[in-house]
Amino acid sequence: MNDSPQDHQRQPQDLGSTQQPHCPVRPVRNGASGYMSYLVTGYAEARQALADPRLSKNTAAFFANNGSKRRLHPAISQSMLASDPPQHTRLRKLVAKAFTTGSVAALRPFIEQVTDDLLDAWPTHGQADVVAELAMPLPVTVICELLGVPEDNRSDIKRWSAELFAAGRPERIDAASHAMAEYMTGLIAERRERPGDALLDDLIRVRDGEDRLSEEELVSLAVLLLVAGHETTTNFIGSALLALFQQPTDLERLRREPDLIPGVLDELLRHSSPVSVATFRYTTEAITLGGTEIPADTPVQVAIGAANRDPARFPAPAQLDLGRDTTGHLSFGHGIHRCVGAPLARAEAELALRKLLIRFPDLRLAVPPGELVWRPTRLVRGLATLPVLV
Repeated sequence: MNDSPQDHQRQPQDLGSTQQPHCPVRPVRNGASGYMSYLVTGYAEARQALADPRLSKNTAAFFANNGSKRRLHPAISQSMLASDPPQHTRLRKLVAKAFTTGSVAALRPFIEQVTDDLLDAWPTHGQADVVAELAMPLPVTVICELLGVPEDNRSDIKRWSAELFAAGRPERIDAASHAMAEYMTGLIAERRERPGDALLDDLIRVRDGEDRLSEEELVSLAVLLLVAGHETTTNFIGSALLALFQQPTDLERLRREPDLIPGVLDELLRHSSPVSVATFRYTTEAITLGGTEIPADTPVQVAIGAANRDPARFPAPAQLDLGRDTTGHLSFGHGIHRCVGAPLARAEAELALRKLLIRFPDLRLAVPPGELVWRPTRLVRGLATLPVLV
């Protein structure tokens, strides 16, 4: 969601498949923007970069100094995800309690009910689309309910969110950023007049209380939670199920023993990372990464999908191995910016896969894998559709 060189390019669908282990950090030039940046594909180098405080995420400062012509709404370009400590620390603290393991455990009955309701609408025989009929509406419904977004507005939220990740169309990204921020500004005004007990109401009370969030910070936090709260989960559910379809033995084992699903999520996340490239970073001083000198004031793209398939860290990385030790995979990031919503994403993915495998034991792909269409997106990687036979 940040104003960055990545905004103007289509990310490779699977950076792990083209990785060169002997060149973990390399310079690349973006043809559309002309920016020189460095692409990090090695696991060790990516982990270092994600935690290095010399790599700033203060997107607004970088582009103010480099003459950006983009027109992203400030709520998008200056979000918690695009800030450094102490601002980032303060903002993250305000929302972290909503996504603790305990808080998510309390949400599980609701997530399970939403999943059941969606699957109840599936045909008993015929074709369904996992993306459109489960992977997309499940996390959208959950995060909208958590924040207090009315049901009538959720189709707009889905459309704007998809536009924010559109590859090669910066004008669409900018327009969507304004639409989303303007909607959230209006919703905050409504909730202030008629408060409830949703997370958005909690943030409003902080804004009006001692902490005194600025109005821009409030809108920014709400938009970030709304978008980040479903995009990656949607992509992961579809990609994970596709990976299992391609390994029938593992699929059958999970059908017989669905309690194994929580324990294999990390390998599925490593193998089918929903995030292809991490959000924007740049060097605040010259650094050495993977033996490569990177000058100050230079964008750095951390290819999480490639790092998760670095053979130096994960042998035979293209192979989905549900018994593999995947400790330290980077699908949720690393360091202070590690995904705050990881417990919620895990719960949604686990319940979606569990319900699918239990309720539809004969579920199978409706088309050959080579005919599936992937979304033309930046930063994230996911299927446009996943047609299955019930």
